[in-house]
Amino acid sequence: MSPTDQVLAWLSIYGVPVLFAVIMIASAGVPFPITFMLIAAGSFVELGELSLWWVIVAGISGAVIGDQIGYGIGRWGSGAAVRFATWISSEEKWRQAEAAARKWGGPGIFFSRWLITPLGPLINFASGIAEYSWPRFLLWDIAGETIWVVLYVLLGKLFSDRVQAMKDMMGNLTWAFVALFACLVFGWKLIGYLRPAGSKKMASVPADPPRGQPQL
Repeated sequence: MSPTDQVLAWLSIYGVPVLFAVIMIASAGVPFPITFMLIAAGSFVELGELSLWWVIVAGISGAVIGDQIGYGIGRWGSGAAVRFATWISSEEKWRQAEAAARKWGGPGIFFSRWLITPLGPLINFASGIAEYSWPRFLLWDIAGETIWVVLYVLLGKLFSDRVQAMKDMMGNLTWAFVALFACLVFGWKLIGYLRPAGSKKMASVPADPPRGQPQL
């Protein structure tokens, strides 16, 4: 049985408690197919087997608590933090995530919650290493996770008869979102590169002298 099928079996048997537990553990860094789990939970809501509000509350709570665990390990875990980081990803990748956390701050946290979710655990950990403000991390985290949970639960609810097809599409959609985000970052960097050149040209043009002052 695949991990996805195992998670779905747990969800169908234990309901909301297993949804909360699995999302919390995955948000802390353990790989589980939690985005598809939210879609499946939405499907169970449509079938009347789960309560919509309990699913949303459990999903958001589990995700936020798991994110705080990852942040805490990064900030206060010292040597254990480094070992944990290299376990969930390569050393090069989590150092890149640390650089991204220092540069992008809150928006990087927000978008990695729901748009580029594979980076989420790395950004949590890297934000802790970078000593990003915990209250700000928590604020951006709650905002992003709320969008993520509500979006995918409602998708599962609306397309409950096409859950298997959505399962097959999830991997392609994830990489499409990553590619879109990379294009946006590249465009932003390109604009930042070209803007100083334009500013220098403007600065090289002599300003007109004030009225009444003779030109030399």
